Amino acid sequence: MKKPFYLQLVFVLLVAALMAACGGAEKDQDKATQLKELKNRQADIAKKIKTLEADLAKENPTANMKMKEVSVAELQPRAFDHFVQTQGIVEAIDNIFVSAKTMGVVTQVFVKEGDVVSKGQTLAQIDHSLILHGIEEVRSGLELATTVYNRQKNLWDQKIGTEVQFLQAKNNRESLESRLATLKEQLDMTRIKSPINGSVDEVEVKIGQNAAPGAPAFRVVSNDKLKVKANVSEAYINEIKKGNKVAVKFGEINKTVNAQITFVGRTINQLSRTFPVEVALASSNDFRPNMTGELTIVFHSETSALVVPVNIVQDINGQKIVYTAEGGQGTLKAKKNVVELIGVYGSSAQVTGLKAGDKIITVGYQGLNDGEPLKI
Repeated sequence: MKKPFYLQLVFVLLVAALMAACGGAEKDQDKATQLKELKNRQADIAKKIKTLEADLAKENPTANMKMKEVSVAELQPRAFDHFVQTQGIVEAIDNIFVSAKTMGVVTQVFVKEGDVVSKGQTLAQIDHSLILHGIEEVRSGLELATTVYNRQKNLWDQKIGTEVQFLQAKNNRESLESRLATLKEQLDMTRIKSPINGSVDEVEVKIGQNAAPGAPAFRVVSNDKLKVKANVSEAYINEIKKGNKVAVKFGEINKTVNAQITFVGRTINQLSRTFPVEVALASSNDFRPNMTGELTIVFHSETSALVVPVNIVQDINGQKIVYTAEGGQGTLKAKKNVVELIGVYGSSAQVTGLKAGDKIITVGYQGLNDGEPLKI
């Protein structure tokens, strides 16, 4: 008996479903196998990697170590100056307040501030009218006394007249001559004169004002003789000597002058605990009294010294430490060196405890440890 068509169709669909189910099971089974195999291979690869890393670590112990990057400089002996720095002020040696020699009313002022004057030049005139009158009177009397003396002398030479008359005429003439000289000196004292060549820096008197001896009338300054005066700490009293080299830097005019110490005071100021030094300056219109300058006084010079930047010297547990780099590329390590500071001047320090040729670490020295691997 022939099966109905729909039963045949159901049978075909069931067979197809069974075949599809069987095929999916085989695929799932293949994936599981593949996964297992890959895991086994992964374990073998990881084991081989571990073995190779161990072998490389034995051959090159620093290959996997973390190395600190640094910069180094080779240490070589060089000349080095020991110095002290201080501030100084320019002073004019010839900086003079001029006053009148006699009391009186100022009748004329011949100069103003800034004028250049010469030694002996009259700066102002004090009233001298009475002295002029006196000079005229004495001159008139002197003319008569001179005539009388000459006549008496002629008579005396001819043995005429008495010696007393001749001596009186002579004495009278000489007395008037002395009186005239005195009045001329008094007349000269009524002129206020410049005692030096220089320029008028201050005018303190006016026409009609009373002038008196000792009262400042003018200030005259000469730039021909200048000096820089400064004070130095008493700690250097045995170091600073006359003739020491000094560089004076004037920041206002951007100029540095090389000179020598010309004076060293021996008295220490009780309040500031300093002593004075002076430096003579060559004549120049660039310098002005009261201008400030920075003095760098060299009191000792080393021809061959080991000098390092002061910033690389570390204070660790009470010791002064400088790190150097030792070894070659790939085996470079940090070395801790205990040093002694001979002196610190500016940004450099003279040290002992290192040797020429050492590679001092100038960058990256912070936080280093002795023996730490390095990379330049």
